Amino acid sequence: MELINLLYEVENGVGIIQVNRPKVLNALNREVLQELDCLLDEIREDQEVRVIIITGSGDKSFVAGADIPVLQDADVREGKEFGQLGQRVFLKINHFEKPIIAAVNGFAFGGGGELAMACDFRIASEKAKFGLPEVKLGMIPGFGGTQRLPRLVGTGMAKMMIFTGEPINAQEALRIGLVQKVVAPENLMAEAKNIAATISSRSATAVRLAKAAINNGIETDIRTGMEVEAYIFSDVFATEDRMEGIAAFIEKRQPAFTGEYVKPKA
Repeated sequence: MELINLLYEVENGVGIIQVNRPKVLNALNREVLQELDCLLDEIREDQEVRVIIITGSGDKSFVAGADIPVLQDADVREGKEFGQLGQRVFLKINHFEKPIIAAVNGFAFGGGGELAMACDFRIASEKAKFGLPEVKLGMIPGFGGTQRLPRLVGTGMAKMMIFTGEPINAQEALRIGLVQKVVAPENLMAEAKNIAATISSRSATAVRLAKAAINNGIETDIRTGMEVEAYIFSDVFATEDRMEGIAAFIEKRQPAFTGEYVKPKA
């Protein structure tokens, strides 16, 4: 597909997506979301890509939010359709089979913060700032922010951030658990790529199943979550990677994972 608002490259099995609208601080509009949706479908079929990094072009903004002028004349129907589009694309990111890392290089406001939260985890530049400022515009977060932020940082902190609309810096985001690591701006992509390379060296099947267990279990009570884990844990025993990993451990060598299934014996 032809990309107009995104840049995409594959480097050593890592797919790197850049939101590329620097003149508007990489703001999201319908076209950006639709491109991202289609690109993810293509990446899903690319066996070379094992991990994805999402970042923003330039050194000022990850994604500064939705393209506000586009929303000015929107009616209730259009607002609902735009919100549902963003939610659908971000849910695809959330449940994507391959791990997705947000490399937050600058402003992650509104839809940008929601995009980062949809990723599996977040690495931030020291210059990054996070916020859901929609109440300042008489609006609320519409791409999943009212649901993901409380799950990541707790209800009280999420309400304070959403009700005030005030941003927080990278260190505060680290303290409350919104991001998992903060690095110097010049080291951001190198650090994200290093983590992606470590994940890529593991069993792609095991990583995929672990992500499924976490995502499917986290929304349930602990007992149901354990049942989810047990069911998915049993799937591991039908994989070549499980046999190769154990054999490599016993033989004291590095495993050669394939990510392929074998048929269960029973």
